[in-house]
Amino acid sequence: MDNRKVRVRFAPSPTGPLHMGGVRTALFNYLFAKKNNGQFILRIEDTDQARFVEGAEDYIIASLKWCGIQIDEGIEEGGSYGPYRQSDRKELYKEFAENLINSGDAYYAFDTGEELEAMRERLKEEKSSVQQYNALTRGNMRNSLTLSEEETKKLLKENVPYVIRFKLQENEEVIVEDIIRGTVKFDTNQLDDKVLFKSDGMPTYHLANVVDDHLMKISHVIRGEEWLPSLPLHVLLYRAFGWDETKPEFAHLPLLLKPNGKGKLSKRDGDALGFPVFPLEWTDPKSGDVSRGYREDGYFPESFVNMIALLGWNPGTEEEILSMRDLTNSFELEKVHKAGAKFDHEKAKWFNHKYLSNTADEKLAKAFQLILKEKEIKVEDSFVIEIVKLIKERVNFVSDFWDQSYFFFQAPTEYDKKVVKKRWKEDTPKILSELKKQLEELENFDQSSLEILIQSFLEGKEFGMGQVMNPFRLTLVGAGIGPSVLEIAELLGKQETLNRLQTGIDNIKR
Repeated sequence: MDNRKVRVRFAPSPTGPLHMGGVRTALFNYLFAKKNNGQFILRIEDTDQARFVEGAEDYIIASLKWCGIQIDEGIEEGGSYGPYRQSDRKELYKEFAENLINSGDAYYAFDTGEELEAMRERLKEEKSSVQQYNALTRGNMRNSLTLSEEETKKLLKENVPYVIRFKLQENEEVIVEDIIRGTVKFDTNQLDDKVLFKSDGMPTYHLANVVDDHLMKISHVIRGEEWLPSLPLHVLLYRAFGWDETKPEFAHLPLLLKPNGKGKLSKRDGDALGFPVFPLEWTDPKSGDVSRGYREDGYFPESFVNMIALLGWNPGTEEEILSMRDLTNSFELEKVHKAGAKFDHEKAKWFNHKYLSNTADEKLAKAFQLILKEKEIKVEDSFVIEIVKLIKERVNFVSDFWDQSYFFFQAPTEYDKKVVKKRWKEDTPKILSELKKQLEELENFDQSSLEILIQSFLEGKEFGMGQVMNPFRLTLVGAGIGPSVLEIAELLGKQETLNRLQTGIDNIKR
């Protein structure tokens, strides 16, 4: 790393919701900046107006905020290098594109869609290995390289639609050092003369990206592997502008792969396998289709961030539960893997379980109370806190609390038939009636006292543990689930326990 001030940018396009792979790119940029006392910039690259989606920009910003990724410079934050939305900068790109024409590194191309299609068809018929607009084909096309200066000026004056293309040199090997991938090489004969400036008066990603990175003094470009094929063009653009000495260092992150490791992770995979691929819920403004989000699915932002950080990177230790501070202290681009990272949704749940387990009972109880309120159940916070203590190790999400504890709030009205068949014997009512008599005499109805009483009862009557405790649970819960029976009984209290025990004795039939 050179001695420049570290300045990195996350530059998404507002063409839809932010994929979790995009969040990881933002996170790695952020961690690298914080580790090196640098700046993290959010730049919205909305040059592709045809694909612009209403609400996507706000969604991107909201997603980063939910994840705890703090923006130093951006649309809302401002900064010395704005505007930070490319559509607000469009006036300056034309000048840079024309500078390249003047230096001979770019040219005007007036070809129509039909002419471009005819070129591709001709190359197909000739069985050409490279079917694109390049050094071999541009000599047969309608551009300022084949037209006279007068013809070109005439077309421009008549406002004939045109694009500006970059002029690649033939037979050149472009060599770049990538922080993650090492030395990467490209042959210009395999590349095309990319469009830099479109007929709608907007720059393409390639031009705007390089110009903005230069003007914003970006020191490191950390982006997804899908941009690797664009790297030679970007490097050549820096050279053509005379910015070689100040061009950023590059690091291309590995892809996020499907759970089976075959191909890039997509929304379709999430839909098919039942997990979200977006940080927040997204409603398509045109179709109204709703896509799930990690926030709405009950994930803590800290667990989501922790999980995506370890997709393609690790701190070099066995430690997996890492706070944002831990991640910042440990992060190095050199530790990012080259190979794609398989996404494991079960592992994502595991991360959330770990964070939930370490969350204060009071905070979890407050969240659970919202669920209880929806069910019109009113109970004291202290009671809910005790329930949370009992069941938090059994759940992955706050939304799981109800399924693991509903029996604390409502007595059984029916009993699991499978459990009845297996656990309720002919002599069970008699055994439980004897137990009930002894429980009625118990003064301190706490777990410790209950344990002593039950042990004495089992030994005195020579009953097996299963003979008593399994049907006892059935009367309290209505099923064979939940924490320790004695913990359940203590929380329910003496009277409720005795009531449920008697109801079970009276109503459970084999």
